[in-house]
Amino acid sequence: MGIFQAIDASASGLTAQRLRLDLIANNIANVNTTRTGQLTPAGNQIPYRREVAIFEPRPVQPDFARTLDQAFARSSSLDRAAGTGVEVAAIAGDQTPFKLAYNPDSPDAAKTPEPGIPAGYVREPNVNVVTEMVDMVSASRAYEANVTVLNASKGMETKALELGKV
Repeated sequence: MGIFQAIDASASGLTAQRLRLDLIANNIANVNTTRTGQLTPAGNQIPYRREVAIFEPRPVQPDFARTLDQAFARSSSLDRAAGTGVEVAAIAGDQTPFKLAYNPDSPDAAKTPEPGIPAGYVREPNVNVVTEMVDMVSASRAYEANVTVLNASKGMETKALELGKV
Protein backbone atom coordinates (compact mmCIF):
# COMPACT_ATOMS: atom_id res chain seq x y z
CA MET A 1 0.00 0.00 0.00
CA GLY A 2 1.43 3.36 -1.02
CA ILE A 3 2.01 6.18 1.39
CA PHE A 4 -0.83 8.31 0.04
CA GLN A 5 -3.27 5.53 -0.92
CA ALA A 6 -5.27 5.68 2.34
CA ILE A 7 -5.56 9.46 2.06
CA ASP A 8 -6.64 9.12 -1.57
CA ALA A 9 -9.27 6.51 -0.68
CA SER A 10 -10.74 8.58 2.13
CA ALA A 11 -10.69 11.71 -0.05
CA SER A 12 -12.76 9.90 -2.66
CA GLY A 13 -15.21 8.92 0.08
CA LEU A 14 -15.41 12.54 1.25
CA THR A 15 -16.19 13.69 -2.28
CA ALA A 16 -18.83 11.00 -2.77
CA GLN A 17 -20.56 11.72 0.54
CA ARG A 18 -20.54 15.45 -0.15
CA LEU A 19 -22.36 14.82 -3.43
CA ARG A 20 -24.81 12.57 -1.59
CA LEU A 21 -25.49 15.36 0.94
CA ASP A 22 -26.02 17.83 -1.92
CA LEU A 23 -28.56 15.49 -3.53
CA ILE A 24 -30.40 15.07 -0.22
CA ALA A 25 -30.58 18.85 0.20
CA ASN A 26 -31.91 19.16 -3.36
CA ASN A 27 -34.53 16.48 -2.68
CA ILE A 28 -35.72 18.23 0.48
CA ALA A 29 -35.84 21.58 -1.33
CA ASN A 30 -38.09 20.08 -4.01
CA VAL A 31 -40.46 18.19 -1.69
CA ASN A 32 -43.41 20.25 -3.01
CA THR A 33 -42.35 20.77 -6.64
CA THR A 34 -45.19 19.51 -8.82
CA ARG A 35 -44.15 21.31 -11.99
CA THR A 36 -40.78 20.59 -13.64
CA GLY A 37 -41.60 21.70 -17.16
CA GLN A 38 -41.90 18.10 -18.34
CA LEU A 39 -45.20 16.72 -19.59
CA THR A 40 -46.53 13.22 -20.12
CA PRO A 41 -47.68 12.27 -23.65
CA ALA A 42 -51.23 13.12 -22.51
CA GLY A 43 -50.09 16.63 -21.53
CA ASN A 44 -50.12 16.19 -17.73
CA GLN A 45 -47.41 17.62 -15.46
CA ILE A 46 -44.53 15.44 -14.25
CA PRO A 47 -43.35 16.37 -10.72
CA TYR A 48 -39.85 16.35 -9.30
CA ARG A 49 -38.37 12.85 -8.99
CA ARG A 50 -36.10 12.06 -6.02
CA GLU A 51 -32.44 11.66 -6.98
CA VAL A 52 -29.97 9.20 -5.46
CA ALA A 53 -26.25 8.67 -5.98
CA ILE A 54 -25.02 5.24 -7.03
CA PHE A 55 -21.50 4.45 -5.84
CA GLU A 56 -19.06 1.90 -7.16
CA PRO A 57 -15.48 1.01 -6.26
CA ARG A 58 -12.85 2.94 -8.15
CA PRO A 59 -10.94 0.80 -10.61
CA VAL A 60 -7.46 -0.22 -9.56
CA GLN A 61 -4.79 1.82 -11.29
CA PRO A 62 -1.96 -0.48 -12.33
CA ASP A 63 1.48 0.64 -11.26
CA PHE A 64 4.93 -0.70 -12.02
CA ALA A 65 5.45 -2.38 -8.61
CA ARG A 66 2.17 -4.31 -8.84
CA THR A 67 2.86 -5.38 -12.41
CA LEU A 68 6.36 -6.55 -11.48
CA ASP A 69 5.05 -8.48 -8.44
CA GLN A 70 2.46 -10.18 -10.60
CA ALA A 71 5.06 -11.11 -13.20
CA PHE A 72 7.35 -12.70 -10.61
CA ALA A 73 4.65 -14.30 -8.46
CA ARG A 74 2.49 -15.48 -11.34
CA SER A 75 -0.37 -15.17 -8.90
CA SER A 76 -3.77 -13.63 -9.32
CA SER A 77 -3.99 -12.84 -5.59
CA LEU A 78 -2.23 -9.53 -6.23
CA ASP A 79 -4.88 -8.42 -8.72
CA ARG A 80 -6.96 -6.89 -5.95
CA ALA A 81 -5.89 -3.73 -4.19
CA ALA A 82 -7.58 -2.72 -0.95
CA GLY A 83 -8.58 0.84 -0.34
CA THR A 84 -8.77 2.29 -3.81
CA GLY A 85 -11.79 4.39 -2.93
CA VAL A 86 -15.20 4.99 -4.46
CA GLU A 87 -16.65 7.01 -7.28
CA VAL A 88 -20.14 8.06 -8.24
CA ALA A 89 -21.25 5.80 -11.08
CA ALA A 90 -24.49 7.69 -11.71
CA ILE A 91 -27.13 9.96 -10.30
CA ALA A 92 -30.39 8.10 -10.79
CA GLY A 93 -34.01 9.03 -10.32
CA ASP A 94 -35.81 7.03 -7.64
CA GLN A 95 -38.49 4.93 -9.35
CA THR A 96 -40.85 4.96 -6.36
CA PRO A 97 -44.34 5.90 -7.61
CA PHE A 98 -45.47 9.49 -7.20
CA LYS A 99 -48.00 10.33 -4.51
CA LEU A 100 -51.45 11.34 -5.74
CA ALA A 101 -53.61 14.07 -4.23
CA TYR A 102 -57.11 14.95 -5.38
CA ASN A 103 -57.21 18.65 -6.21
CA PRO A 104 -59.12 19.37 -9.44
CA ASP A 105 -58.67 23.15 -8.99
CA SER A 106 -54.87 22.95 -9.18
CA PRO A 107 -53.26 24.05 -12.44
CA ASP A 108 -51.09 20.90 -12.16
CA ALA A 109 -54.05 18.51 -11.90
CA ALA A 110 -54.35 15.89 -14.62
CA LYS A 111 -56.70 17.17 -17.30
CA THR A 112 -56.68 13.92 -19.22
CA PRO A 113 -56.88 10.58 -17.42
CA GLU A 114 -54.00 8.22 -18.15
CA PRO A 115 -52.67 5.00 -16.60
CA GLY A 116 -51.77 5.66 -12.97
CA ILE A 117 -53.49 9.05 -12.68
CA PRO A 118 -57.20 9.82 -13.00
CA ALA A 119 -58.39 13.28 -14.04
CA GLY A 120 -58.41 15.83 -11.21
CA TYR A 121 -55.48 14.31 -9.34
CA VAL A 122 -52.10 16.00 -8.88
CA ARG A 123 -48.91 13.99 -8.94
CA GLU A 124 -46.69 14.95 -6.02
CA PRO A 125 -42.94 14.25 -5.75
CA ASN A 126 -41.82 10.87 -4.43
CA VAL A 127 -39.70 12.58 -1.76
CA ASN A 128 -40.22 11.45 1.84
CA VAL A 129 -38.66 13.93 4.28
CA VAL A 130 -38.14 11.25 6.96
CA THR A 131 -36.22 9.05 4.50
CA GLU A 132 -34.15 12.04 3.44
CA MET A 133 -33.28 12.88 7.06
CA VAL A 134 -32.20 9.28 7.74
CA ASP A 135 -30.07 9.36 4.58
CA MET A 136 -28.61 12.70 5.66
CA VAL A 137 -27.55 11.32 9.05
CA SER A 138 -26.04 8.27 7.32
CA ALA A 139 -24.13 10.41 4.82
CA SER A 140 -22.84 12.78 7.50
CA ARG A 141 -21.62 9.83 9.61
CA ALA A 142 -19.86 8.36 6.59
CA TYR A 143 -18.30 11.77 5.93
CA GLU A 144 -17.10 11.95 9.56
CA ALA A 145 -15.66 8.43 9.31
CA ASN A 146 -13.70 9.41 6.21
CA VAL A 147 -12.36 12.51 7.99
CA THR A 148 -11.25 10.28 10.88
CA VAL A 149 -9.44 7.92 8.49
CA LEU A 150 -7.81 10.89 6.75
CA ASN A 151 -6.57 12.33 10.05
CA ALA A 152 -5.33 8.94 11.28
CA SER A 153 -3.44 8.35 8.02
CA LYS A 154 -1.94 11.80 8.19
CA GLY A 155 -0.86 11.20 11.79
CA MET A 156 0.76 7.86 10.96
CA GLU A 157 2.64 9.35 8.03
CA THR A 158 3.84 12.25 10.18
CA LYS A 159 5.11 9.82 12.85
CA ALA A 160 6.85 7.74 10.16
CA LEU A 161 8.61 10.85 8.89
CA GLU A 162 9.66 11.75 12.44
CA LEU A 163 11.12 8.27 12.91
CA GLY A 164 13.11 8.76 9.73
CA LYS A 165 14.78 11.86 11.21
CA VAL A 166 16.18 9.96 14.20
